[in-house]
Amino acid sequence: MKKAIFLAAFSAIAVGSIVSSCESKSEKVEEAKEDVREAKEDLKEAQRELNAEYPAFKTAEDERITANEKRIAELKEKLNKPGKAPLDDMRAKRIAELEEKNAQLRSRLYGYEQERTDWNQFKQEWNHDMEGFDQSFKDLGKDNK
Repeated sequence: MKKAIFLAAFSAIAVGSIVSSCESKSEKVEEAKEDVREAKEDLKEAQRELNAEYPAFKTAEDERITANEKRIAELKEKLNKPGKAPLDDMRAKRIAELEEKNAQLRSRLYGYEQERTDWNQFKQEWNHDMEGFDQSFKDLGKDNK
């Protein structure tokens, strides 16, 4: 009799342990599913913010690039203007480099739509590159000899 009660109690404890361990696994699965849902919601929210912010950013930066193209065209015109002392070959080379860098910036701006990398990092790098471009433009008139 004692053996039967002991066996029944042991069986009940074993079954209880198995059931409780299964519940914790299912709870973990539910928590993981909830985490995935939240991550998807966060991603959708970030995409909505990007979709709202990127077109305005793109328009403003495209205008800056167009203004840079005009400044470069003016410098080229000054470079080739008859009657004035032409700029030296070094400055002509720098103007060509600025033109190339401006074209690369435009390509990056329009290429972002396909890449869709981290938006904040893209903006930070973009602003750094544009500041560098503006500084290069200012340094064009200086003589670094």
